[in-house]
Amino acid sequence: MDEFALRLNRRLDSAGGLVWSPYSVASALALAATGARGRTYDELAGALGGPPDGLGLAEAAALGDDAEIAVADTLWLREGLPVEEEYERATGAALHSADFAGDPEAARRAINAEVAKTTRELIQDLLPAGAVDPGTSAVIVNALYLKAVWRIPFSRRDTVPAPFHGPGGRRRVPTMRRTGRMPYAEAGGWRMVTLTAGGGVVADVLLGPEDGPPARESLRSLYDAARSVKVELALPRFRVESRASLSEPLGALGVRTAFTDDADFSGMTPAPVRIDRIEHKAVLEVDEQGLEGAAATAAVMVPAGMDISRPVEFRVDRPFLVVVRHPATGAVYFLARVTEP
Repeated sequence: MDEFALRLNRRLDSAGGLVWSPYSVASALALAATGARGRTYDELAGALGGPPDGLGLAEAAALGDDAEIAVADTLWLREGLPVEEEYERATGAALHSADFAGDPEAARRAINAEVAKTTRELIQDLLPAGAVDPGTSAVIVNALYLKAVWRIPFSRRDTVPAPFHGPGGRRRVPTMRRTGRMPYAEAGGWRMVTLTAGGGVVADVLLGPEDGPPARESLRSLYDAARSVKVELALPRFRVESRASLSEPLGALGVRTAFTDDADFSGMTPAPVRIDRIEHKAVLEVDEQGLEGAAATAAVMVPAGMDISRPVEFRVDRPFLVVVRHPATGAVYFLARVTEP
C-alpha cells in the first residue's frame, strides 16, 4: 500500500499541512473495485496496486487488545436500488437504505452521523452540504478510527516551548523530549526516527531535503537501513486536520472510466451508475501518550448518463512528515505533513 500512498500523496494539494488516510481511501476504492468490471475494474485495481482482496485491509483492522481500532464499511443505497448478492457477500459492507430522492439532506445527515460514531466524533460533516441530491444512487463509505499509546511515552514534564521554523516564520511550540534507543535511519538526504506504539503500530517521523514525501526507493532504503541507536529526540506535539476531494487526484493515477458514463459497476448493481465525487477527511493528533487519528472516505454514485554511544540528535524544528503504519501487513493508516504544529 505504500506505493499507492506515495503516488496519490504527490497529487494532493501541497499548500500547508496535510493529513489523509491511505488505508481509508484504499478501503473505499476496494469496495468500488469489487463491484466494478472491465476497464473500470482494471483502472481501480491499477491505482491500488493490485486486486482489492489482496491489500491486507482486513488483517490491518485487527490489532489486538493493546491498540483501539474501528473500521466501518457501509453502502448507502437509494430506495429500490438492487444490489447483487455476491457483492454483498464479498465485501461484508453494511447496507443502508436512504431516501436520496425524497430527503437528500436527511440522508446526508444520517451518513455523517454514522461516520462520526465510528470515528469517536473526530470526523464531522464528511459529506458537505449539497454532496448528495435527489439524483444520488448510492454512497460508498469507509470510516477509520485508531488510537495507540507509545510503548515508551514521553514525560509531560519534559515538554517545553522550542523554536519551529514553518512557512509562517519562526515560532515557539510545545515540544516533547525523550532520549533513548529507537530505530533510526539516514538515506537519500532523509532522516527517520520510528516511534513504536501498541498493536504493532509505528509512527515514522521523517525530515528531508524537500517539501513532500520521499520517493518509494528512498523510503524503502530508510526502512532497510533502520537500526536501534540512542537518539535525543525533540518532537512537537501536533494536531493536523484536512479535507480533500479525490476525483482529480485519482484521475491523475489513471482512475477515469469510473467517473464517466462508460463506468461498469454491474458487479454491484444491475443499474447503470458511475462515481460522481469522492470526499475524504482526516485528523491526526500526536502527544506525550500516543497517537489518535480518524479518517473517512465517501464515493458518491449517480446514475450513468448524468454528470550509538553518543545520542543522535533529532530535533524536529521545521516542517516534517509522519507515516503511521502497520509493518506486519504493510497498511499505511495515516500520512501527514506538519507545517504548523
